[in-house]
Amino acid sequence: MRIFEINRSQVSEHAALAPLTVPGACGASGYLWISLTRDEFRASLAEVQQILQTLCLTQLVDLHVADLLNDQLPSHYDYTSLYDVLVFRRLANGQAALGNGKGNGNEAPAAAPAPVTAAGSRQPRSGPPVLRRVDTRPVGFAVFDRVLLSVHPEDGAVRDAFAARLLAAASADGGTPALDVRATSARLPTGPADLMLRVINQIVDGYLDLRRELTKQLDHWQTELIDPRSRFTNWGALMEARQSLHHLDEICEDQRAAMQDWIDSLETLPAPKGEAEQRDRELIMIRSRDVLEHIERVAHHVHRLEQNAETAVQMHFSVQGHRANDIMRVLTVLTAVFLPLNLIAGIFGMNFEFIPLVHKADGFWIAMTSMLVIAVLLVVIFWRKRYLARTR
Repeated sequence: MRIFEINRSQVSEHAALAPLTVPGACGASGYLWISLTRDEFRASLAEVQQILQTLCLTQLVDLHVADLLNDQLPSHYDYTSLYDVLVFRRLANGQAALGNGKGNGNEAPAAAPAPVTAAGSRQPRSGPPVLRRVDTRPVGFAVFDRVLLSVHPEDGAVRDAFAARLLAAASADGGTPALDVRATSARLPTGPADLMLRVINQIVDGYLDLRRELTKQLDHWQTELIDPRSRFTNWGALMEARQSLHHLDEICEDQRAAMQDWIDSLETLPAPKGEAEQRDRELIMIRSRDVLEHIERVAHHVHRLEQNAETAVQMHFSVQGHRANDIMRVLTVLTAVFLPLNLIAGIFGMNFEFIPLVHKADGFWIAMTSMLVIAVLLVVIFWRKRYLARTR
């Protein structure tokens, strides 16, 4: 459980929810970020609802509570007149943190933990280690005027990573902000919606990192598929790779639809009053479009990987077909060379008493010379016609 009180000048973390249920516990100029795991949200639901009632004069609808507690929910967007709910799927634990080891392209990163079954035991997944990472868990956001409620999986990796960045933007001495002038992303979020978009942007960045590892693995397979001297046997893993890419494409489509619905809802809001509110609205729109562009970039890259995998398979069978044609052409030419020689040997092997050259002392050498001349002549003719040339 991580609870932050944020305003434009400072960030402070609270240890428990109970003190915040009292009216006036949160400053009038700030807002709260309540970040819980699903188990913590289920156990603290009454306190969370009390805080929402105190600060926002409303509570979560039961259906939205069920959505935030659902571990299998796809990415989607929903809203009421007082708050918005956005569910966004992120990479499972151990999958967003990609290894930084160096390799020659034949190595794959360490495998991520296997998914947990209903019985509590881990079920191993087959396929290349990098493709075992395409397992996702939903992160739910409820955006109010003064509260951002986020519900995370048990590990809370995204929450802790962004919380560290958020605390790094403020000084430990007196809460005075220590802005990093080298990166504008270190500035404090202006509101719950801005904070949510920053967390979602970090989630999407995990997919952008994953695509590099996917590209490396598929490029290695393409090299093996196109090489005519290699015998590719990892067809099961390749089929699972295509299924994983298709699954990743579906995830990106759900994320894109949810983010597009969020942008559409922002565009239908009344025009803000004042320059500060107008600037905050424009900033939220810019961040929303930036997140949508990142999602579309991942989806475009996944489509390209699927096309590259399909093209590599087709080229593999084309190369194997050319190789089989080369072998059959050489065998056919050799058969054509020895066919007249077998005919001559068959004629002189007949059981007739009078056959030309049979009773001559040099008949054997005449027949052998004739056969050799015919064989050489046929080889020269076939070579000139490029029947014996190797296809590169």
